[in-house]
Amino acid sequence: MPRPVTLFTGQWADLPLETLAKKASAWGFDGLELACWGDHFDVEKALAKDSYVKEKRDLLERNKLKFFSISSHLVGQCVCDPIDERHKAILSPRLWGDGKPEGVRQRCAEEMKNTAKAAKLFGVDVVNGFTGSSVWGKLYFFPPTSQKDIDAGYADFAARWTPILDAFKAQGIRFALEVHPTEIAYDLLTAERALTAVGNHPSFGFNFDPSHFIHQFVDPVEFISAFPSRIFHCHVKDSRVRLTGRNSILGSHLDFGDPRRGWDFVSPGRGDVKWDPLIRAFNRIGYQGPLSIEWEDSGMDRDWGAPEALAMIRKQDFAASSVAFDAAFAKK
Repeated sequence: MPRPVTLFTGQWADLPLETLAKKASAWGFDGLELACWGDHFDVEKALAKDSYVKEKRDLLERNKLKFFSISSHLVGQCVCDPIDERHKAILSPRLWGDGKPEGVRQRCAEEMKNTAKAAKLFGVDVVNGFTGSSVWGKLYFFPPTSQKDIDAGYADFAARWTPILDAFKAQGIRFALEVHPTEIAYDLLTAERALTAVGNHPSFGFNFDPSHFIHQFVDPVEFISAFPSRIFHCHVKDSRVRLTGRNSILGSHLDFGDPRRGWDFVSPGRGDVKWDPLIRAFNRIGYQGPLSIEWEDSGMDRDWGAPEALAMIRKQDFAASSVAFDAAFAKK
């Protein structure tokens, strides 16, 4: 059976969910991965109003769309981050409060616990998102940064996220960290370190997104092979490296979409991600979850790009062979 292809609604949250659902259905998507912002999915309303979750489910079902996960990247980011004014823009006034950093982190941690409850009510068992990181800003080790400093960051992550993961476990929900620069895990080695920090918690795994590995020169297939039982979800997203000798992979403090950048996100199928090896790796580990298109391309109209990306990944996805190619010659 082909894997279901869904559309992550995070980059479409400026549209009412009903409008987006009609578009996605007409394009031929199997379902939606609902973002916990815009009007797409509201955790507080899901827990406060009995009819809220049913209304969301009914809306999707009317448009013949399935649902496998919800995503809380914005709130999760604020659990471990050093909080500043940038975070105010991604949080509701209820969670921002007076803006005092520790209060923001604590409120967001409680919201993540509630997100697990809301996911269960909605009928999904995976919540995708970010964790934030108190040590991402120490990526370049000057002034001199010791491993003791970095260990303290992973200990902070464990202290803040273990109670959240325990709450997820109690609800039968898994949290899938999108391994990503700015998070506690951004490559294979830091993913291993994060898993160790939370004692290989059964509710902690990964939302695999190859676009974040490409410009770091990390092989996405190696990541799948390293964590076969921890790939809880997959984003179909692409990026393109365009180093010119004048820029770098650090982005040069330039906005996405600026042609001077050393790399940028592009519509799936138009970048440096090689999808055939990834599908083969998914087949090896037995991943049959959704392939969820996260569409980001500053140079392309999204209504044109999303259906093109859908057609691309459907063409690339295939099942593993059930027989050896030369089985007909085997002795009987």
